Amino acid sequence: MKVLFIGGTGIISSACSHLAVKQGIELFILNRGLSTRTVPLGAVTITGDIRNPESIKSLLTNHNFDAVVDWVAYTPEHIKVDLELFRGKTDQFIFISSASAYQKPPKLLPIKETTILDNPFWQYSRDKIACEKDLIRAWYTENFPVTIVRPSHTYDPTYIPVHGGWTFLDRIIKGKEVIVHGDGTSLWTLTHNSDFAIGFVGLLGNKDTIGDVYHITSDEWLSWDMIVETLSSATGYKPNIIHVPSDLINVYDPIWGASLLGDKAHSAIFDNSKIKSVVPGFQATTSFATGARQIIDWYTANTSRKIVDDGFNDICNRIISAQKKAFP
Repeated sequence: MKVLFIGGTGIISSACSHLAVKQGIELFILNRGLSTRTVPLGAVTITGDIRNPESIKSLLTNHNFDAVVDWVAYTPEHIKVDLELFRGKTDQFIFISSASAYQKPPKLLPIKETTILDNPFWQYSRDKIACEKDLIRAWYTENFPVTIVRPSHTYDPTYIPVHGGWTFLDRIIKGKEVIVHGDGTSLWTLTHNSDFAIGFVGLLGNKDTIGDVYHITSDEWLSWDMIVETLSSATGYKPNIIHVPSDLINVYDPIWGASLLGDKAHSAIFDNSKIKSVVPGFQATTSFATGARQIIDWYTANTSRKIVDDGFNDICNRIISAQKKAFP
């Protein structure tokens, strides 16, 4: 197979790039060459900016692909460019959507691919929904060969999957209070990028998936308190958790608040039977306990990675102060 990744060096896509090459796929990676993650040996790098489509046309003039994956399409304007660039140049176009597009709050769990798409809280999710609609319309009206994939909260050793990143863990290590939204009991799904890659690469070139939608997640469900406790255990320190309503967090930090009200404040567990039916080898095997240890090892290996954000600390302190005033 000859496959093009637009992006290909992000948290999720980097694992897929390495696995694709390992499985013998002829992989081309188109990006600006700015990522700190390495392109796998054997992949062909095309340096270009997808936001400058005229220059990309010339770079791809002599190429046709079995599959094209756009890892960095977020708005209908991006999809318009994809349609213009890849009509007649690929047998499959995979759009990376988001599981945050599913109905919030969900009326039924576990979430299936047939769950309604509706997110009134987060513009990011509404844009992904609009992208899906445009691509499905193109499939119906012109037979554009789209497959839609919806990742949920996917991480790798470089990414701490709580708001604040290393600063959150630094607060734990220093004995400071850390914020967990709600009462900490809502259920959440974290997926290691290496597990996601197994399911995803199995979709490449599979024409039976065209016109269809798949999410790819772990089957391990954890409460947010458990997620924080697992991360803390990997550091060797015990967390001092304070529970704060998501609405209050949103008042002080609308970006953090949108990611909570539009996604993480709601329980999200998934039925993965559909991806398993088309990729029989897919099974998420990396527990978050294992992933948390990988994260701590990565940060410990180079202390320059342990960047503390004073602005995030200030917001946390202000939110905690407001919470204590409301509930002394």
